[in-house]
Amino acid sequence: MRWVAASGTVAWVGGVVLTAAFVSAQAGVKGSKHDLGAGGNAQQTTTVTSEVCVFCHTPHGSDTTANAPLWNKKLPAGPYQRYSSLQTSTLDGGEAPVGSVSIACLSCHDGTQAMDVVINKPGQLGYNANGAEIDPGSIGAMEGGPIPMLGTDLRNDHPISIQYGGGGCSTSDASCANLRDKDFVVPATSLINGVQQWWVNTPVAGGTANREKTDMILYTRSDGPTSGPEPFVECASCHDPHNETVQPVSFMRISNSGSQVCLACHIK
Repeated sequence: MRWVAASGTVAWVGGVVLTAAFVSAQAGVKGSKHDLGAGGNAQQTTTVTSEVCVFCHTPHGSDTTANAPLWNKKLPAGPYQRYSSLQTSTLDGGEAPVGSVSIACLSCHDGTQAMDVVINKPGQLGYNANGAEIDPGSIGAMEGGPIPMLGTDLRNDHPISIQYGGGGCSTSDASCANLRDKDFVVPATSLINGVQQWWVNTPVAGGTANREKTDMILYTRSDGPTSGPEPFVECASCHDPHNETVQPVSFMRISNSGSQVCLACHIK
C-alpha cells in the first residue's frame, strides 16, 4: 500500500521505510497543549496527576449525551451566539443546535467552566455526575480570548453545527437544494457501521477513497432543518485534537500552508 505524507514524502507501509517526516506529523496529545497533567504543555497544568487522557476521556461512567468517545466532561449549556446572526447573504447551510463533537470542544473552549472539570477523576471514588475539578488550586477556566478561549459569542468564528454546502443530503427535502453550492467540493460518502458518513478527501493520504484522519470529517446529524441524516461542519471537521504538529498552527487535520485547510472544502 502506498501513500504520500504531508511533506510529499512517499512511504511504503508494510515495506521498508516509515519516514521521520511522517512520524513527526503524527504528534499526539502527550506533552501537548491539550495535556493538562504533570509534564503537559497546556496554559495551566497540575502536579496532582500525570494522566493525560483523563481531562477529556474516561473508560467508565462517561457522559452518554456527548457525541465524543467516552467523554469525561460536563457539557456546557450555552447559549451561544451564532455566525448566522450576522445574516450574511452567502450562508447556504441550515443550522442544528450547537452540539455534536463541537459541544465537547466547547467544554473547555467557551471558558464557562474550569478546564479540569471532569465526571470521573483519576483514582478511586472520584465519580461525580455533575463534574468536579481535579485541581482547583492550579487549573481554572481557559484564558486568552478570543483565541483559544472562544467564549459563547461565536459570531467571529467559522460556522459550526451547520450543513455542509457541497451536497450530501440523503433526503429529497426541497431545502437540501441549497446544499449543492458549486463553491464547495462535493463530499465523499459511505455507509460505515450502518450509518451514512461524509467527508472531504484531501491529498495527504494519497487521495484514497477511504476516510482518513487527514480528511475533512463531516459529522452526521439528524437534528437539522431537513428530515434526514446529513453532513454537518463541526469543530473537528478541520481540527484534530490529538495532533499538535505545528502546520503552521497546531491541531489541524492538514497543514494550512497556502490555505490548504480552507481550500480542501471551499473552491476559490
